[in-house]
Amino acid sequence: MRRETTSTSSTTTVVTETVPPTPPLFAYALDATSGAARAGTYQTAHGAFTTPVFMPVGTSATVKGLMPEQLREIGAQVVLANTYHLSQRPGDEVVAEAGDIHAFMGYDGPILTDSGGFQIFSLADTRTLDDDGVSFRSIYGGDHVRWTPEENMAIQERLGADIAMQLDQCAPYPATREFVEAAMELSLRWGKRCLSAHKRPDQTLFGIVQGGMHLDLRLRSVEGLLAAERENVAAGGRRFGGFGIGGYSVGESHDMMFETLGLCVQALPEDRPRYLMGVGNPTTLVRAIGVGIDMFDCVLPTRTARMGTAFSSTGRMNMRNARYTRDFGPLDPACECPVCQKYSRAYLRHLVKQGEMLGGILLSVHNIFYLTNLMARAREAVLADDYDEFLAEWMASPAANDY
Repeated sequence: MRRETTSTSSTTTVVTETVPPTPPLFAYALDATSGAARAGTYQTAHGAFTTPVFMPVGTSATVKGLMPEQLREIGAQVVLANTYHLSQRPGDEVVAEAGDIHAFMGYDGPILTDSGGFQIFSLADTRTLDDDGVSFRSIYGGDHVRWTPEENMAIQERLGADIAMQLDQCAPYPATREFVEAAMELSLRWGKRCLSAHKRPDQTLFGIVQGGMHLDLRLRSVEGLLAAERENVAAGGRRFGGFGIGGYSVGESHDMMFETLGLCVQALPEDRPRYLMGVGNPTTLVRAIGVGIDMFDCVLPTRTARMGTAFSSTGRMNMRNARYTRDFGPLDPACECPVCQKYSRAYLRHLVKQGEMLGGILLSVHNIFYLTNLMARAREAVLADDYDEFLAEWMASPAANDY
């Protein structure tokens, strides 16, 4: 509060200006809606971020080829890191000794760590699974490692990201209903244990909805997570800070995903963020915002960049293509990123063809900017309450047909 005082010989007048209170940690403020699409603001211990938001993936505490300050410059608000990889190298104890993951990687903005569950379960030939936890052979040196949900929470607390994710089992596609149901039920039990074990006050925990392509299983997953939350709150604990939606983009078509995604989202609480995990296709992002998703992550923009592919307003561009050899125009004339403002298609093709690492770096900068800018435009459309028009324009654009 700022106070100003004025006075005369006979009177004193006090003028006060009240400063709005600081929002509580891990509160999600819904700034606007447009149909099912949402625009919000989420508070973390390392600042607030706005939604919709795309989170670049920094698996080993680095978004490949980019410095933290570059991420800020191109609009990235949240960075994702991987618990599995960091726990093995350099080790979560090393990160904790540095202060936390923010200090370790020199990034002072919000960070999310996934649980590492997807990495473990993708290595089916080296792990064993039971109700109490999972045992696996590390890809770094072959050591045998045992994780329970409680140990996974302890690791993520030592890493110290703003948002941690529960340990879960992600079912592949295709898979039998029986397998998907068992994975969903195991994820529920582990989610309950993760919520009970998680204690770090400057970090929140997201639960994860599983259930494959079966809507009834996904709705049971949501209800089970909310029941676990009610039980934990009644015991004096905390609630989930948000909800991840896992088990999509694992082999099914995107149209199949949308058969159940919207109805799954509608079952989740409105006062917490909804995070569609592992999705980075621009058209899928725009469609998913339209059914109520707030957060996304994917390696797609950086992985495709290292392969010589750029997103653009006219669709994907393969920079190895010979037609760019003498094309001295900008990568995407409609883009305002630093790469498009300075470098030609011909130069970028030259870097890619020569295998120069600068080519992958510049295309990564462009691709991440492309998605963060897309999220900013989507947010503006929600704030203006014309998201349906924004979605229709995108779906009619040349870019939508190429993803």
